[in-house]
Amino acid sequence: MQVSENISLKNYNTFGIDVNAKKFISVSSSEELRKVLQQTYATEIFILGGGSNMLLTRDINKTVLHIGLTGRQIISETENEVVVEANAGENWHQFVLWTLDHDFGGLENLSLIPGNVGTAPIQNIGAYGVELKDVFESCTAIRIQTLEEINFKPEDCEFGYRNSVFKQRLKGEYIITSVRFRLSKTQHKLHTGYGAINDWLIREKITKPGIKDISNAVIAIRQSKLPDPRVLGNSGSFFKNPVIRREEYLKLQEKFPGIPSYPIDENLVKVPAGWLIDKAGLKGYRRGDAGVHQNQALVLVNYGEATGEELLDLSYEIKNQIYSEFGIKLEAEVNIF
Repeated sequence: MQVSENISLKNYNTFGIDVNAKKFISVSSSEELRKVLQQTYATEIFILGGGSNMLLTRDINKTVLHIGLTGRQIISETENEVVVEANAGENWHQFVLWTLDHDFGGLENLSLIPGNVGTAPIQNIGAYGVELKDVFESCTAIRIQTLEEINFKPEDCEFGYRNSVFKQRLKGEYIITSVRFRLSKTQHKLHTGYGAINDWLIREKITKPGIKDISNAVIAIRQSKLPDPRVLGNSGSFFKNPVIRREEYLKLQEKFPGIPSYPIDENLVKVPAGWLIDKAGLKGYRRGDAGVHQNQALVLVNYGEATGEELLDLSYEIKNQIYSEFGIKLEAEVNIF
C-alpha cells in the first residue's frame, strides 16, 4: 500500500493535467482495498484507475484511491470457449495481447484502447463494431459503504452505448476489482465490417485473416489516427458518436450529401462525431495548449501546459459550433471532474 499527501496527478491521467491530490493511496489487493475503505468510511474518496477516460479540471480535495490490483487467469474452458479473468488494475491493451497470445478470440477489435480493465465495464468500451458487453461474463465489485462483494452479471450492468449502471444509477457506489470475459477458442467470429480494417488487410495481402491480424489492423489504424498519450496528452475519443433519428439524418443528408452514418435500428442511426467536427473546420484547431488533434477530430489534446478548464472550455466551443451548424448535440464520452 502506497500513501502520499499533496502530490501531483499529472502522471496518473493520460491528459497529463497537473492537479494535486490532497491524499493519495494506491492499493494492490482486495484486502488492502477493504482496509482503506474501512479506514476512510467517513471520508470522501475519489476512485482512480488508469486515468484514461477522464478530464481533471481542479485539485482533488479528498482522498484519491488508486486501484492497482493486477493479475489474470483462466477460470474455466471447454473445447470451444474459455472464461478468463483480469483484475481491475491490469492494463487493458496488455490484457488483450495476453488473450491473443493464447489464441482466445473476442477482444481483438478492442486493441490499443487506453486504460485499465476495471474501468472497461463502466464505460462499456467499444471500437470497430465490438463492445465490451459482447464478451462480458461478469465482474466483481466491492460496495463502498458496506464492503460487501457483489457479482454483476450482464443483465445487472444495464449496458448501453458507452454507458452502464456504474455510470448512472450506481455511480460512486461500487469499486470493480475484477472482470471476467467469455472468449472463443475455435471458430473465431471476425468483425471486419469497418472499412478501414478491410482496407488494411487488402494492403497487407491477407486473404484469410485471424484474430491477431484483426488486432494488428486495429493497432495500425489507431496509431495512424490517434496520438500516443505518452507523447501528447489525450484521453482518446472525447465525444460520443451521436445517435439521431433516421428522419433527422435524411434531412442532414440533403444539406451534406457526404455525411456518413451507421444504422442502429430501423429508426436510429449513428453519425461520426469526428466527421462533424472536421466538417465544421475544427480539426487541428488550437487555443493555446488545448487543441483538436490534426489527424483525428474526435480527440482533444494537451500540447503541454493546458489546464483541464481550458480543455473543457474548448469542448464547449466545439459543442456549440456543431449544434449551430448541424443541430446535433454532442455529448462528452470522458468523465469530467
